[in-house]
Amino acid sequence: MNDSTTQKIALVTGAGSGVGRVTAIALLNDGWTVVLAGRRADPLQSLQAEAAARGQTALAVPTDVTSPESVEALFNTIESRFGRLDLLFNNAGVNAPAVPMDELPLEKWFNAINTNVTGVYLCARAAFGLMRRQTPQGGRIINNGSISAHTPRPFTAPYTASKHAVTGLTKSLALDGRAYNIVAGQIDIGNAMTELSERMTRGVLQANGTVAPEPMMDAVHVAKAVRHMASLPLDANVLTMTVMASAMPFAGRG
Repeated sequence: MNDSTTQKIALVTGAGSGVGRVTAIALLNDGWTVVLAGRRADPLQSLQAEAAARGQTALAVPTDVTSPESVEALFNTIESRFGRLDLLFNNAGVNAPAVPMDELPLEKWFNAINTNVTGVYLCARAAFGLMRRQTPQGGRIINNGSISAHTPRPFTAPYTASKHAVTGLTKSLALDGRAYNIVAGQIDIGNAMTELSERMTRGVLQANGTVAPEPMMDAVHVAKAVRHMASLPLDANVLTMTVMASAMPFAGRG
């Protein structure tokens, strides 16, 4: 086991691309040892190699957050390798096609709920347990919510429902963690530019039925926000934060 007194151990789920990758790099640059979790091994291992080339410590652990067995194996690896976990960025998530709900295949609903709710819960549950057991006790959990945790876009019932559930989970974690020095917060992101969101610059269905391009922001600003939340001592917490492209249609949506 490595010397946990000189290490800050973070876990980022969905670390292979998008917000997860950018945030993992930011945490590495801040001196964190970062465990990289995600379904695809290749991008995780590539990021691990990049970190090693910079003299940083990352560990790629391919993980399916919807699988209790896979999440258990991930946290067993963290505990055996590092002995503790100081930060979980619960980032992994998926969307569903924007179609009327009666046209949406049910497997798309289950995929969104299994990943965005059950996956977040399984990782939070495992982190909560490890943070309770470790010495010194405690740690921080940051859940990736969404603007959709506040209000929906058209035809996004699975995603919107899942992100409202994340908000409830975050608040429950923040309450239940008090006795164990475990703090929880949520970052709600609006229009961060990633591989998956680039399409929004070409047009997104609006509440009035029109299709319009939307302003975007660099995902590095999300990483900066997570870094700030992660840098706080455990007696201070950002319970919820919204970081968004300034001119996106959120205020006044609908």
